[in-house]
This record gives sequence, C-alpha cells and structure tokens, in this order.
Amino acid sequence: MSALEATIRSRLAALAPERLELEDESALHAGHAGAQGGGKHFRLTLVSERFRGKSTLARHRLVYEALGPLMERDIHALAIRAYAPGET
Repeated sequence: MSALEATIRSRLAALAPERLELEDESALHAGHAGAQGGGKHFRLTLVSERFRGKSTLARHRLVYEALGPLMERDIHALAIRAYAPGET
C-alpha cells in the first residue's frame, strides 16, 4: 500500500466505515492529461452508517470533506460508490 493510499484510508476513518475498498486505477490512465500532473485515479467503495438517509450528492460531499486537501493536490479522479449498511 502506498503512503497516499494509507493517508486516504486514515482520513476516511472519520466516516467510521464498515467496509472500505480502495483501488488505485492510475495505471489505466497513463498518458491522460490529469495523470501527467501526478494526480492519482482511485475507485472507492465505502459502506458507512453515516450515509443512511442521505442523497448520493450528500454522501459524496462527506467523502470529499473527509479527504480535504488531498482532493486538490494528490487525487485527480475519484470514482465513489457510497452505501449505507444493507444497501449493497
């Protein structure tokens, strides 16, 4: 696991996930303009009670809030699947 992946997991712990799957898809985007700047591409699946009763947009906002400045400098793209327990 890279240092960035460990940092992402650490920051997402604030959402008390029951399940957290993080996949680095950066290699799939080699040559892409965003990849040239050093930003990484990730796919995230997160199951948390904090998402219960919230819209998809609200769930994504919680993830972005938890990641904070990582979204501005270290992560170029993040595909998010955010569920409440029992939804998957």
